[in-house]
Amino acid sequence: MRALEGRAAIITGANQGLGLAIARGYVEAGASVLLCARDHDRLTVACDDVATLAGRGQIVEAEPADVSNAADVDRVASRAFALFPRVHVLVNNAGVYGPMGPIEEVDWDAWTRAMEINVYGSVLPCRALLPHFKKHRYGKIVQLSGGGATNPLPRITAYAASKAALAALAATLADEWESRSNLRVNAVVPGPIRSPLRMRTHPGEDRNALPAPDALVPLYLQLIAAQPKIESGVRVDAQAWLAGQAASTPLVRAATAGRP
Repeated sequence: MRALEGRAAIITGANQGLGLAIARGYVEAGASVLLCARDHDRLTVACDDVATLAGRGQIVEAEPADVSNAADVDRVASRAFALFPRVHVLVNNAGVYGPMGPIEEVDWDAWTRAMEINVYGSVLPCRALLPHFKKHRYGKIVQLSGGGATNPLPRITAYAASKAALAALAATLADEWESRSNLRVNAVVPGPIRSPLRMRTHPGEDRNALPAPDALVPLYLQLIAAQPKIESGVRVDAQAWLAGQAASTPLVRAATAGRP
């Protein structure tokens, strides 16, 4: 099924793991994609891999970038606007765990750097794409959130704090776009998956017991291809979704509660 035929997406953190799986899934569904990540060599390999899935007329390109840097993000946006007649989708997948340990003991530079990558690395692409989305009256942002958005995660405070900030960002954007029928935003909580990042932070875990990143691709396709406006502004628990359970929690409610 070519559910994304004719659409174009920017995917950050697309050189491995979930980001790469999403890029492959989108191209297989007919989309053109611009892959972004900081590691030039690994991004080139990923782009070559994804390009083998492209059909006639599809574009698969890579743009190395640090999406926590405004100049890099502006360059990515300019490249996308040059490649595609329109950009329809932004997937903010780039992120790191950051330093682990009690907050009073972790390296402060590493802590603030993790906040920059996770928070600025989503806010800046949103800022760069929003004028384009509004001009064309269509746009979809899928924001990578995490367990830190709703549950305390001792010893990984940078991750927890940044993921909570990203859930609030998604809620705020959904609220701002309430009257714009073709602008939508969601946050996805992937949960434990068989990703390189998870393997580095949980080295003793049985990786075969975890779902592969590919297992989440149908969810990301669903959020892009056929999602009605009423489902904008929700956080989706991917593990619950995989289990066939209720998976969506409204984000906008917290943003609008108590409003006069």
